[in-house]
Amino acid sequence: MYHSKIAGLGYYVPENVVTNEDLSKLMDTNDEWIRERTGIEERRHVALPEDTTAGMGAKAARIAIERAGLKPEDIDLLLFATLSPDYYFPGPGVMVQKELGLRTVGAIDIRNQCSGFVYALSVADQFIRTGMYKNILVIGSEIHSKGLDMTTRGRGVSVIFGDGAGAVVLTATSDTTKGILSTHLHSEGEYAEELSLIAPGMGKRWVTDIIVDNDPNDESYFPYMNGQFVFKNAVVRFSEVIQEGLKANQLQVSDIDMLIPHQANLRISQFIQQKFQLNDNQVYNNIMKYGNTTAASIPIALTEAWEQGKIKENDLVVLAAFGSGFTWGSAIIRW
Repeated sequence: MYHSKIAGLGYYVPENVVTNEDLSKLMDTNDEWIRERTGIEERRHVALPEDTTAGMGAKAARIAIERAGLKPEDIDLLLFATLSPDYYFPGPGVMVQKELGLRTVGAIDIRNQCSGFVYALSVADQFIRTGMYKNILVIGSEIHSKGLDMTTRGRGVSVIFGDGAGAVVLTATSDTTKGILSTHLHSEGEYAEELSLIAPGMGKRWVTDIIVDNDPNDESYFPYMNGQFVFKNAVVRFSEVIQEGLKANQLQVSDIDMLIPHQANLRISQFIQQKFQLNDNQVYNNIMKYGNTTAASIPIALTEAWEQGKIKENDLVVLAAFGSGFTWGSAIIRW
């Protein structure tokens, strides 16, 4: 029986910093309005041609592989979580396989949006537990900036999201007291369209429909979010799935050394922190700098927290996410 441990971490964000003041020149908004509602001060938007979703994922992955003390040829499987693939198909996983020069290993694309990294981590963990694979590369990468409505009409969504990528390498360990102790995944499709991007997609509005209509008022190809409804569901599901993970491992909230929530909204993270009575050293947030990077947010935050020495040997680390689908999940890790 094996457990999977995180042997290497890495992240990459574009150099192009976009402040709240920058956005105020494009739409009717201001720094105070954005900070009050989201906690975000700035985010990154891609500017370099090589900074595609797959390209950024590959940059983060190289760092994670090196830190794991491995070479690309040591990777047995690749999982890539994103809602913003470079192409409608194929997915970015195969592009990273080519970019990194991996062997002809399997490449699986995960489409679970904000919960994507936790879902991918869970899938990778199961492959390692069965003994099928030893070293698995898990990537979360997103480019939002190319698909946002950068006008006053879209400000409720567009001010929130940023671009970036994070990656981890999972490695098999025979020490079953360490590594990923358990993962917990959920979905509720009843509310799928409360946080969604409808077009292009079969059955709703396909590319050909958009081109034929040429309607400047068509918002179906921009993301939609019922903000208050999403917030109310998020705080409930975050709490539930964290408690579920702790209970499965006979742990208490007081055992948490570091909680890294998906960086959806600073107000959500603060709500959860207050509910669980965690201090500032037990929760890591960086949405202030990067905005919501969806599938990339947890691996970016996890890497930063580790780089800053906030995660140490034997620490209990909890990852939790909630997002479009609705989907949500958690991972309980003994570092």
